[in-house]
Amino acid sequence: MKDKAFEVLQRIGRSFMLPIAILPVAGLLLGLGSSFTNETTIEMYNLGKILGDGTMLHALLVIMNKVGSAVFDNLPLLFAVGVAIGMAKKEKEVSALSAVIAYFVMNISISSMLEINGKILADGSISKDVLDGTISSVCGINTLQMGVFGGIIVGLGVAALHNRFHKIQLPNSLSFFAGSRFVPIVSTIVYMFVGIFMYFIWPVVQNGIYALGGLVTGSGYLGTLAFGIIKRALIPFGLHHVFYMPFWQTAVGGTMDVAGNLVQGGQNIFFAQLVDSANITHFSADATRYFSGEFIFMIFGLPGAALAMYRTAKPEKKKQAGGLLFSAALTCMLTGITEPIEFSFLFVAPILFGVQVVLAGAAYMIAHILNIAVGLTFSGGLLDLFLFGILQGNDKTSWLRIIPVGIVYFILYYVIFSFLIKKFNLKTPGREDDAGEVKLYTKADVNTRKAKETDAEGAASEDELSKDITMGLGGKKNIDTVDCCATRLRCTVVKPELVNDAALKATGASGVIHKGNGVQVIYGPHVTVIKSNLEDYLESAPDIEYTENSEDLSEETDRKDEDKQENETKKVVKTIVVSSPMTGKAADLSTAPDEGFAGKMMGDGAVVTPEDAVIKAPEDGEVVFVFDTKHAIGFMTDSGLSLLIHIGIDTVKLDGKGFEVFVESGQKVKKGEPLMKIDIDFLKNNAPSLVSPVLCTELEDNQEVRLLKDGDIKAGEELFAVDFYE
Repeated sequence: MKDKAFEVLQRIGRSFMLPIAILPVAGLLLGLGSSFTNETTIEMYNLGKILGDGTMLHALLVIMNKVGSAVFDNLPLLFAVGVAIGMAKKEKEVSALSAVIAYFVMNISISSMLEINGKILADGSISKDVLDGTISSVCGINTLQMGVFGGIIVGLGVAALHNRFHKIQLPNSLSFFAGSRFVPIVSTIVYMFVGIFMYFIWPVVQNGIYALGGLVTGSGYLGTLAFGIIKRALIPFGLHHVFYMPFWQTAVGGTMDVAGNLVQGGQNIFFAQLVDSANITHFSADATRYFSGEFIFMIFGLPGAALAMYRTAKPEKKKQAGGLLFSAALTCMLTGITEPIEFSFLFVAPILFGVQVVLAGAAYMIAHILNIAVGLTFSGGLLDLFLFGILQGNDKTSWLRIIPVGIVYFILYYVIFSFLIKKFNLKTPGREDDAGEVKLYTKADVNTRKAKETDAEGAASEDELSKDITMGLGGKKNIDTVDCCATRLRCTVVKPELVNDAALKATGASGVIHKGNGVQVIYGPHVTVIKSNLEDYLESAPDIEYTENSEDLSEETDRKDEDKQENETKKVVKTIVVSSPMTGKAADLSTAPDEGFAGKMMGDGAVVTPEDAVIKAPEDGEVVFVFDTKHAIGFMTDSGLSLLIHIGIDTVKLDGKGFEVFVESGQKVKKGEPLMKIDIDFLKNNAPSLVSPVLCTELEDNQEVRLLKDGDIKAGEELFAVDFYE
């Protein structure tokens, strides 16, 4: 249980990195835009002719400023999408779309509750009795100020729903909504109620967050020291993102009124002040206490540690170790990425990492004491120091104080690391045994053994159906692409001759169609789940070619023929008539210019070539589903027959062009009511054929279709009958 919780926290931490990754670019745009459009900066450096109002550079910098601000203003939505992608195990794009939908649904629900309870007035303004800062505008929606917590709540919840339901199977009548299509549906429903729940619970949570932020802030310099030590100590576990993010982005890190707006979180406060820098005397060190200290040990301290490791390396390995350590130190100084240095001595000499944790934690406190207020986007390297310290001026940031403290830190790291390495003969880079390889270790090295152990145990329970499908398609090595439409698994294979039709039919397929290197395996509406499982299986399947000769098995055909002959000797007890949904030319299903339809692999019925643009309901009933590409409609008659009205052949490839649908899933209709309108000329020119199958998709063994009309037929006239035998 403990290991499981730890694994989940690690994944959450990693998922934060996706939205965080955009911050350096956004911060760069915001930093340059704010710095060089600031009137004080322009006057100080006499840049009026180049950067003054009205110049092209000024206009470009204003745009850069607004683009950077747009990212920081919409961080909650970015976190919702980023966390959903990071936590989703498969089909991450579906999770991302669902997160966007859920985010808007949650905030609209909260907004509606605020309106119902008089917190937001009819004209859209906020009631005067509402505490300032508790309601804000999110993407144009007045809702509770939840910051990135709102995005994280959506991201984690949607990812959980996605991982639980993206392979769900539903009854045949609802199978179009199964699999990944179910995720945005269930997310919408769940987050409507989450929004209602948040209206009641979030004010309580908000008060608790403010109290926690006040506790940290009220602890003064000791609180800053504790924050720094904990953050650095969590680095080996990959949980530091989970810890520091609330301090950077939410009210846990404090709140401040900037330019008339209540801003939450240390990083957000700094960037809000940066935008309003013309009216700021000195940036808030209370806000930057959660990151300003990083410049001290990242630019100065850890390079000192690298020098100590180089100087203590064995003479014969010094050159090799020096190249590695210099590269790692330069990376740390420029970008603030410390992993190459920290993770090397962490794994071979944990005592050195203990020293690093204490010294780094103290750096946060020292920066706070010295009123250093340099912001950053991602980490404390020279690039961020230049943008958010040097360019902003010493008067606003006190960045010059970093230099003397940094020099002291360089000496401290060098002396302490040198002493401990020699004293305890620590195996830092360049001091390994002769057989050892000189290298900089990473976190991946620690996970390698665990991964190998997992591989040795084998994958979790094998998906036998996917395994059989893979073998039927000639093995993983023979499979090029995997896709699906509404009813067919569509694959491209390297060698079509290796495909075993009999083996594929044994997996439950009602038919197999070959088109060059393309193979269509017909499974019915639940094919989306089969496709998803197959993709999962192929990730770990052996990359081999299955060359067993196909066998011409015909038991299924023989059985159906026997059933038909048996039915001919039995008495018809009931007949249900199905009318034509369109005006045109009716014909037997066997004439369909598609092997799958003609072979009755998806059901029995008839075909009609439409001559009128309006497609109508064949009987009284319910629209079960409308395909995304609008080319087909699932229909359930009141008499209990499940129908598929499929307009044209291979029209799924038209992506909805040429179709105008008038109904939606779940809608009750009467016979003759319009279902859709088609562009006949467009379909004739862009589809292989306009012949349109009308199928009964769920016939029992004692049911048989009988064609009633061949030739000209009008919408509403009897097309075929379904006879029920004893």
